[in-house]
Amino acid sequence: MSIRPWVVVEAPDSRGLRRVTVDGETVGSAWSPGELRRILGRLGCPEDMDLADPASLYWRGGDSGTWPDHAWRRRAAMVLLMAGLIASMALNAVIGWPDASGALTFAQRISGVLFVLSGVVQGVAAVAALDYGGRRRFRASGAIALLGVLIALATDSLLLFMWFEEMEFTPYVLVFIPLWCWSLWALFVLVRDASWKEIPRPKRFAAGVAATALLTGISLAYSTMYQPTAAPMHFTLRADFGKSRLDRTVPFVQVPLTLYMKNTGGIPVYIINDIYTVRARGAKYDQHPGKEDLELQWQESAGKRREEAEHYIRKIRFTRLSSGHFYGPGSRIEAGQEYTLKHVFQLPMDATYDTVSVDLKISYMRKDRGKLDVEEFETPHYSWKEEEGRYYCPVEKGCSRNVIYHARVRHNNNLVNLTRRPRFVTAIWSPVRGPTSSISPFDFGGESGFVPEEKREMDRYGAADVSLRSEVSLAELLRSSGV
Repeated sequence: MSIRPWVVVEAPDSRGLRRVTVDGETVGSAWSPGELRRILGRLGCPEDMDLADPASLYWRGGDSGTWPDHAWRRRAAMVLLMAGLIASMALNAVIGWPDASGALTFAQRISGVLFVLSGVVQGVAAVAALDYGGRRRFRASGAIALLGVLIALATDSLLLFMWFEEMEFTPYVLVFIPLWCWSLWALFVLVRDASWKEIPRPKRFAAGVAATALLTGISLAYSTMYQPTAAPMHFTLRADFGKSRLDRTVPFVQVPLTLYMKNTGGIPVYIINDIYTVRARGAKYDQHPGKEDLELQWQESAGKRREEAEHYIRKIRFTRLSSGHFYGPGSRIEAGQEYTLKHVFQLPMDATYDTVSVDLKISYMRKDRGKLDVEEFETPHYSWKEEEGRYYCPVEKGCSRNVIYHARVRHNNNLVNLTRRPRFVTAIWSPVRGPTSSISPFDFGGESGFVPEEKREMDRYGAADVSLRSEVSLAELLRSSGV
């Protein structure tokens, strides 16, 4: 059949794609002579027709030999753009899903949901990039791809900024740093090609992107900085000595003690260490002390665990009567929850003490700052037992007998977890030495003290102590028992 010159091949565009029209209507587009023949075949043209015949085709902006497309370069750019968007989608899902599904506060869950939705947008953008790198059948494909790249650049920049605070190696560094470099390249390519120009209202699109970025930034700042800081912690502690009773079988007086705790703040907490200690005080009395006795008493007690000085008494000494856990490491206490412990300790009838006191100390960590592996942390390890493995520290080597609690802790904002090494909570408990607690990036390696980084980590996870001391005279305790 003869081909009339109403088939027009337009001049190649910036990517080398040539549009084919019939009577002014677009019937396809071609990157190469082979694609042009396939279009003409659908119009009923023979396969071996002469493309250079002016009676068959009318060429604009070049003849039948003008095909400036670099297929390998175009396809490589399209594949790289899609791969980066898919990787960014996966990264956003990894960031957002733990917070969206398990964060304690509403703001943190919203932050997680925003990251998940951003990942969905990047998945759509990856599909749009396939069309934008191809024949661009959808006018908005370039703008959608640009939106996905902007989200990736914002996310990777945030991760990079947070990583620079500590500069600790994590496996995710090998993901978000290359993705940050990729997003700069992708942004350059899409801006250079003015990928947004095909949408009807590009200014509204730009305003929507800016508004979305602003709301996301405000949400992240609120959930990571303001909201956890603005909610204060409050505890109510109380200790009451009950009415003592004489033991009929042994020459001791039994004294009941009631310890009480209530979380009166608005934030649930993990108890990472606690201890109660009952002490009795004894001293020698002097009815005519010298003027310097008070200072001398303080000098004698200076540097000891309890520094006290009183007029008329000398050589103050303390005897530990009872000590133990109050609530238990790894236990959780919700906002408004209260707990009471009733305990009985013994005093000898011929005791020479003058007062009895109880000290209660609780170390806690806020649940809105981190998530503790409670199941692992609740398991005690005894330093004097060889089967404890890495927790074993024999007394023969100068180690103390301690009970050790240790577990991984994760920040409630998953951005922090991805940009820092793992953190661990370690609680060491002893009825003699008392409790110590630490949060650090160092896994347990034996009996150790605080390192400089631990104070910062304790503040980051909202870890703090609350304590109480209550004292009563021995005469008052024994009077109720009739001794």
